[in-house]
Amino acid sequence: MSHNTIDAKLLKKMFLAGAKTLEAKKEWINELNVFPVPDGDTGTNMTLTIMSAAKEVAALEQPSMEELAKAISSGSLRGARGNSGVILSQLFRGFTKEIKTVEEIDILTLANALTRATETAYKAVMKPKEGTILTVARGISDKALELVATEVDLKEFLEQIIEHGNYVLSQTPEMLPVLKQAGVVDSGGQGLMQVLQGALDGFLGKDIDLSVEAAPKRVAAVSSDEIDTADIKFGYCTEFIVMLEKEFTDEMEMEFKAYLESIGDSIVCVSDDDVVKVHVHTNDPGLAIQKGLTYGALSRMKIDNMREEHEEKLIKDAERIAREQKEKELEKEIERKPVGFVSVSVGDGLSEIFKGLGVDYLIEGGQTMNPSTEDMLNAINKVHADTIYIFPNNKNIILAAEQAKYLVEDKEIVVIPSKTIPQGITAIINFSPERTTEENVAAMTEEMLRVQTGQITYAVRNTNLDGIEIHEGDIMSVGDSGILGVSNSVDTTAVETVDKMVNDDVSLISIYYGSDVSEEDANALLEKIQEKYSSIDVELHYGGQPIYYYIISAE
Repeated sequence: MSHNTIDAKLLKKMFLAGAKTLEAKKEWINELNVFPVPDGDTGTNMTLTIMSAAKEVAALEQPSMEELAKAISSGSLRGARGNSGVILSQLFRGFTKEIKTVEEIDILTLANALTRATETAYKAVMKPKEGTILTVARGISDKALELVATEVDLKEFLEQIIEHGNYVLSQTPEMLPVLKQAGVVDSGGQGLMQVLQGALDGFLGKDIDLSVEAAPKRVAAVSSDEIDTADIKFGYCTEFIVMLEKEFTDEMEMEFKAYLESIGDSIVCVSDDDVVKVHVHTNDPGLAIQKGLTYGALSRMKIDNMREEHEEKLIKDAERIAREQKEKELEKEIERKPVGFVSVSVGDGLSEIFKGLGVDYLIEGGQTMNPSTEDMLNAINKVHADTIYIFPNNKNIILAAEQAKYLVEDKEIVVIPSKTIPQGITAIINFSPERTTEENVAAMTEEMLRVQTGQITYAVRNTNLDGIEIHEGDIMSVGDSGILGVSNSVDTTAVETVDKMVNDDVSLISIYYGSDVSEEDANALLEKIQEKYSSIDVELHYGGQPIYYYIISAE
């Protein structure tokens, strides 16, 4: 079927097809991570972001373009995880701003929407880097504008921008040397191309599983005194199956349905070979049963008093509403303090350290599961403070925190761009209630930037980075700017990491051991490093983090 324009019904199908295609390829995209660490998560982050929007979209039965645009934008914004997910949500945000006022999308509107998507995403990133998903998006939007002046139809338009997008993606290793070294294209760009390819398949009418669990419909709260059981016209939900004893013709089926409609509503009467399934809401279940008996024997009879069930529901709703009101009243009684702290943490030991430093709310996640913008907003709502400092403690979470910041109106949100756990710890330690917000931001940022971090884990594939040959299963250390060490021993790599970080300015080395390291082994490493660097204070802490044997900092 040929389309010259895209209406809301078709766009919904295209969006869901794009989401499902990305979901199917997420693990493959995860493997494109430059560093061969076990928590490469671009595919996962982008999938969770788009599926958050897909659930909102799936809940819309016959959406207008404006309703569809709102579901795509708000769903992806709140569900955004990781830098790639946040950028994807910003692409959707810009795209939907352009299309929400039209009933059908033509080539010009689509080109303008793609351009606006790119512009919005670039603005969301403080220091845009070429060779990433942003470059791929810009290549697509530039090609779209170029095609507007030609005579291509919509199918050709979509195919050509995707072909060009794949070409730009193939060139990303030439723009980012680290991609070329690792022998991969940009994972975020690849994720974007999967979304667009899926959307094209949806446009072409290809057979795609579009099933997505719909988000629960938002229903306005109604107090128990606004509803009365008298509003229920028919009080009994009646169900049964007729085991047919004679032929059940179309005329008999129509007659049976007409009878059921005369005594109730919500009729279901479905015949299948030797049985008929019946459902009706009525005030006299006996009449429905007697009529059913004229066609055969009955089984699986079920009669529920809906008025009684409704009264029970009203009681439960009233109890829930009262409980929620009490909670809100208690919140109001809690006087807001001037300052609060929210931090991302990655292990039970590290969480205890953050709590000891005065953090009000911890978001579990970090390395293995980047928290979403929605997670950030929920954390902010839990902290009763006028000013809330957020410590992402991972470079892949900073954008989600910034996005949450701009969605909060009643509190001042300050995102301290900590890229590692040790940076976050140092930043919090350097907070002073005597300083202004601006002074604290300056002091905390300055001190945390003095912190070097090395994280010890294992390689999940063969690659070559920074001229270092890495094989699957090797123990490797990832530093702030690249690989710090590789060997076949955890301790050897850990010591090599410290060697790379120590300089004349370093006065403290902190070691946080993970869930896969015994306390005995951690103490043995501590002794090695203390012996080697006797003039430097060396501290050992239980971190409990997964995947990373040690997180080591030098400052």
